[in-house]
Amino acid sequence: MSRQDINRSGEMEVFVSVVERGGFTAAALARRMTPSAVSKLVARLEQRLGARLVNRSTRKLQLTPEGCAFYERSIAILADIAEAERQASSGEQASGRIRINTSGSFGNHVLAPLMPAFMALHPAVTLDISHTDRIVDLMEERADVAIRAGPLKNSSLIARKLGATGKIIVASPDYLRRHGEPRTVADLRRHCRIGFSYARAVEGWPLREDGETITIPITPGVQVGDGEAMRHLALSGAGLARLAAFTVRADIDAGRLMPVLDEANPGDLEEFYALYMGQGGPLPARVRALLDFLASHVRL
Repeated sequence: MSRQDINRSGEMEVFVSVVERGGFTAAALARRMTPSAVSKLVARLEQRLGARLVNRSTRKLQLTPEGCAFYERSIAILADIAEAERQASSGEQASGRIRINTSGSFGNHVLAPLMPAFMALHPAVTLDISHTDRIVDLMEERADVAIRAGPLKNSSLIARKLGATGKIIVASPDYLRRHGEPRTVADLRRHCRIGFSYARAVEGWPLREDGETITIPITPGVQVGDGEAMRHLALSGAGLARLAAFTVRADIDAGRLMPVLDEANPGDLEEFYALYMGQGGPLPARVRALLDFLASHVRL
């Protein structure tokens, strides 16, 4: 038999049935074949591959290491084939629930304004959005997508960059009236600086002084667990805060917050990513639709 005549996907389907049903007889019943036909097919497959895939006995069937590897790849390939056929036949309609985990700041200022347009494009999709600034385990939280900022650590997640934003030190007009406006980096020592209560990639505020970028320790008078709480504290006059530009731009335009030490801003950028699990087969259409939408619509 020539290589062109071999039905590889059919062989994989039979082999997967043998593994998942625990033997030739059960696989034969499921595939509407005879046990001897199933046994011969697996034997031909082993001969063609030049490797034993299963150890046979009268009581049970056991996969070899080569059989385990072939089984896992067969599952992935058959899933890809099924997805390709589904897309070609049904038009790949996004439907079902999408669980999104993001920070309060990104969720309120970026994600929420965009979601009506996304839902209009995909009416069969429902959204479940949770806000937290802490790093979450997507499998534990049952989240499809997490949106996070900052340098990415090595992980099993796949990242899709959404953009980057600058950071601005701000304070309310009331706070500046009561405490005065800092004119130099050294002046920050006498001001209340609002900080985060969890570990950050960069602990402190990077600022330009005498042509160099230095990092000023925060030693905060107030600590919070998320950026949106920090913004509200700054609005209430609790102290200075260094926040992503997209979270405070409207407040600055409305006069609710004032930029501080703009000339010392080093121009550093904080990158935002959509993180998702990419292993184990193709992405569901609903998740892929969200990722594509965010990549084309998010503007930081």
